[in-house]
Amino acid sequence: MSSSLQEVVQAYYGQELTGTADLKTTACCDADAVPAWLRPLLARVHPEVTGRYYGCGLVCPPLLEGCRILDLGCGAGRDVYLLSQLAGATGAVVGVDMTPEQLAVARRHQAFHAESFGFANVTFLEGRIEALEALDLEPGGFDVIVSNCVLNLSTDKAAVLAGIRRLLKPGGEFYFSDVYADRRLPEAVRSHPVLYGECLGGALYWNDFLRLARAAGFADPRLVSDRPLAITEPQLAPLVGEARFFSATYRLFAIDALEDACEDFGQSVTYRGTVEAEAERLAFDKHHLFAAGEEQRVCGNTWSMLQASRFAPHFHFRGDFRAHLGLFQGCGSALPFDETSAAPAGGCC
Repeated sequence: MSSSLQEVVQAYYGQELTGTADLKTTACCDADAVPAWLRPLLARVHPEVTGRYYGCGLVCPPLLEGCRILDLGCGAGRDVYLLSQLAGATGAVVGVDMTPEQLAVARRHQAFHAESFGFANVTFLEGRIEALEALDLEPGGFDVIVSNCVLNLSTDKAAVLAGIRRLLKPGGEFYFSDVYADRRLPEAVRSHPVLYGECLGGALYWNDFLRLARAAGFADPRLVSDRPLAITEPQLAPLVGEARFFSATYRLFAIDALEDACEDFGQSVTYRGTVEAEAERLAFDKHHLFAAGEEQRVCGNTWSMLQASRFAPHFHFRGDFRAHLGLFQGCGSALPFDETSAAPAGGCC
């Protein structure tokens, strides 16, 4: 089944879909409002590239200047060209995709974007994200890896996560958007070609995703944002039964010291207000909004994520790991997604 589903995905995105208007649901589609600071950058991306965009979120975290970035399932390259501008002339972005038709679009406009940006820092590779070891990619060679509505399309998600962990530098980050379900899906849904191609059939039960991430070495996945998805296609909606779907963005850090629970060591951090576009408040994840100049208690994992990553220069740290105070308040295991404000029907932004 795995190889046949890969062929379905490759044909769906390479031949059947010619643009975002061809999508039959709003699941594999970015319905999030593009933040004001990204709009000028998006306007510089070639229209043919943006017209073949099938993402479900925004994968442009802060502090990317000078970073080496990998985009898995880059498609026609919209996110690559956004990230290229953020990485700048001293950074580099590599896009990987298995669909030749999509990569042809991405490569066709490399010269256009290099001239527009004033530098060339983009490379595109053809390959499967389940077999990253087969590509010429340096282990531990990336500061940030992103993926936009692609992990659900993979037939071996554990292999993808293991490959990501191998390619990230210590303190590096996997920042990605994807589609999740509130339960394990039946075989009829998981093998349905349209539901799979539309990012629903391959959606993981959210708790199974957490288990896979931890098994790959990402001890504490952090939910950044989420929104419920509405299946508006009349012929498809009955097929999924009572299952509910969510588009969500997570960040996973390659830090060996992270624990599988939020432990309290009496630590705190203070945001310095030095991240451009987030000078007053830095949104780190769904439960951590750091106001500039305000000291905030954090668990040991949050302390380590900030201290061992590219965020370190932007925080003042207090405390250490000598005194353990037990489990940090608010560490739970219920459904993490909000269940209201379903994404409306309609095209992508």
